[in-house]
Amino acid sequence: MLESKMKWSFDSLEPVDEAQTIITHLLEKRGVTTDKQQAAFLSPTIDELIDPSCLANIEKVKGRILDAIEAGEPIMILGDYDADGVTSTVVMMETLTELGAVCDCYIPNRFTEGYGPNPDAMRKIKADGFSLVITVDTGIAAFDSVEVANDIGLDVIITDHHEVQEVLPEAYAVIHPKVSDDYAFKVLAGVGVAFKLSQYLLGYFPEQFLDLVAIGTVSDLVPLIGENRVLTTLGLKKLKQTTRTGLIALKHVAGIKDDVDEEDIGFGIGPRLNAVGRLGSALPAVELLMATDPVEANQLAENINNINQERQEIVKTIAAEAIELVENNPEEHARVIVVAKEGWNEGVLGIVASRLVRTYNRPVLCLAIKPGQGIAKGSARSIEAFNLFEHGMSVRDLFIHFGGHSQAAGMTVDLTKLTELRIALNRIAEQTLKAEDYKEHKQIDLAVDVSQLTLDLISTLKRLAPFGMANPKPLFYVTGVPKDIRKIGADQTHLKFSLEQNQFQVNVIGFGFGQNYYHLNQDQMVEVIGYLSVNEWNNMRSVQLMLEDRRILNQQVFDFRGRKFWYKDVLPHVGDDTLMVHFNQPITVGEKQSEPSAKWINQSQTVKNLIVTDLPESLDEFLTLIKQTLPENIYLCYQGDEATLQVLPSRDDFKWLYAFIIKQGQFYIERDSTRVAKHKGWKINKIKFMIQVFSELEFVKITNGVLTPNPSVDKRPLETAKHYQRQQSKIEMESILYYSSYQGLVSWILAGLESTGSLEEEKVNGL
Repeated sequence: MLESKMKWSFDSLEPVDEAQTIITHLLEKRGVTTDKQQAAFLSPTIDELIDPSCLANIEKVKGRILDAIEAGEPIMILGDYDADGVTSTVVMMETLTELGAVCDCYIPNRFTEGYGPNPDAMRKIKADGFSLVITVDTGIAAFDSVEVANDIGLDVIITDHHEVQEVLPEAYAVIHPKVSDDYAFKVLAGVGVAFKLSQYLLGYFPEQFLDLVAIGTVSDLVPLIGENRVLTTLGLKKLKQTTRTGLIALKHVAGIKDDVDEEDIGFGIGPRLNAVGRLGSALPAVELLMATDPVEANQLAENINNINQERQEIVKTIAAEAIELVENNPEEHARVIVVAKEGWNEGVLGIVASRLVRTYNRPVLCLAIKPGQGIAKGSARSIEAFNLFEHGMSVRDLFIHFGGHSQAAGMTVDLTKLTELRIALNRIAEQTLKAEDYKEHKQIDLAVDVSQLTLDLISTLKRLAPFGMANPKPLFYVTGVPKDIRKIGADQTHLKFSLEQNQFQVNVIGFGFGQNYYHLNQDQMVEVIGYLSVNEWNNMRSVQLMLEDRRILNQQVFDFRGRKFWYKDVLPHVGDDTLMVHFNQPITVGEKQSEPSAKWINQSQTVKNLIVTDLPESLDEFLTLIKQTLPENIYLCYQGDEATLQVLPSRDDFKWLYAFIIKQGQFYIERDSTRVAKHKGWKINKIKFMIQVFSELEFVKITNGVLTPNPSVDKRPLETAKHYQRQQSKIEMESILYYSSYQGLVSWILAGLESTGSLEEEKVNGL
């Protein structure tokens, strides 16, 4: 048995048929059911976009901006420091520039100012001669800053997409899909909102910004459905052939070639733009995206790439320290992890929190302690069943600042309230979460046969892209027998095997699954879930399944029969809940000593792993042990008696030896056994066994090592002798437990566990 790491959800595990049927099933699972809906989903167009005039206050905002431009009134764009905020800033800057505005941008420094608008920033902007501020991808929770702006005569227009709190800031105007009753699509990214305002201000559809919209939308992990799907699809096409100098340079350092997809943004472009604001000022990212000089763009791109590499090392170090904090105090973090340490770079704590969520499957708050200010500041990430924004707002009084989404949040906490916050969040989790909520949830899209996993299917599935939130990459369920299992990677932490089903095979790659090498059987069926990808090697393209999870619901039998040094491959990997038993001969391996089987046969106590180190006297004894311990995994680590099969003589052997004894009249056991063995080519123990049978049946008498025929003999079948029966039973036992094929042995064990009677009578095909 091999338990899944995740919680699997599925409607059906019955494979579907053709590729087109697979596409239809996947669309229906996404709620795309009608022909019209499916056509729109598979071929997104501009026609599906909502008119920006449906956004509340947009006409008022347009009037204020155009008045400012006409009057020569300078406008400040205030953005966020992530990829969504940076792209939003560039969209608005270039829009206003095209309209002839005098404008500049301001992005708060994460470390000296924190997230979003702040009162000091407003005062500085006013002092620099600005009287109008437009926020992009931020501002919806900037109550104090807007209040200060109003007091000093600074108009603030908020454009944002983050969660709306109970009241809105008293800004000049707020443009936000969630406060616009007439705007049907509520989950635009910040750059999507900025793009809508740009379109309304310019009076045409600004295709030149679509590459930026795709980057911000994918990077911010908003649902890739509806308008986001349309904008991202169009934006990826634009990004593929972008003429934006900075993006050309950024694609180059990220190793992105001609074709660009959402993964190139998510793993290449987005992290690099985010890295700048994580470690310092985000302005170089804005400068890169607005650059027109190739030399300058290349230099900026190289610098940003170096910053991203530095960010990766910092994340690695902090994540290791955070894990150490959790491991040292597991009870404190039983349901919600709240870790804090002085010296941590708060710019990367969201990434660290995400890593801890994946490691521990529970909500995580990761905070940098600032003792000089008496605060801890950082980020949180969550599991699906725990709404960070909702539960965070329920203890809002424990935060100095708090904001975010259901799965991600940022916060500042008074150091004196840190312990209270940890206790409160753990209490909420205890009251609201069930044990199964702490397992990552995976929704399986479809079950397929290995024969269906083709390059044509992958090509067809691309019609569902771009993939992301609310439109995940299709997750497939496949069963088969793993073959050629091996660990791969420089540190051997990854797994590769070929999954075989009905003579069809597909390669499976499992990153981080290296330990499963010791828990998978070459000949036992495994269920796997994973995503399809194309492997390209030496100009050859093949399908591979990227492993997400695996499970084996049946007992597993691991075959180490006849392996002298079996313990090297077994004991280091079985864990604590392991029983090592012997039937006859105790053994000691290192500090582990085998226990007698009789002790466990006489009690009913389950174990996870059962190691059997020698053969029993009977099949019944073996199966009784299995039934009493009900192990998930059985390790057969015994040696066979190679001589046994040669010491069950045939009936003709018995006849020959008995006739020889009668002819001789006397048979000196030690001397004559050697002569007969040499003459017949028999083993000595075979001859002695026949003599024991003759003696038990009273065919002969033995006196002082000399055997003489019994003159009066009652005819009795050989099979009635106890010696013969025991040897026959041993032969049958060894033929099943030692000499049978693996599949035959597993079938016999499973059949034996289902039976209630004597297991000596089990008839299994092939044995």
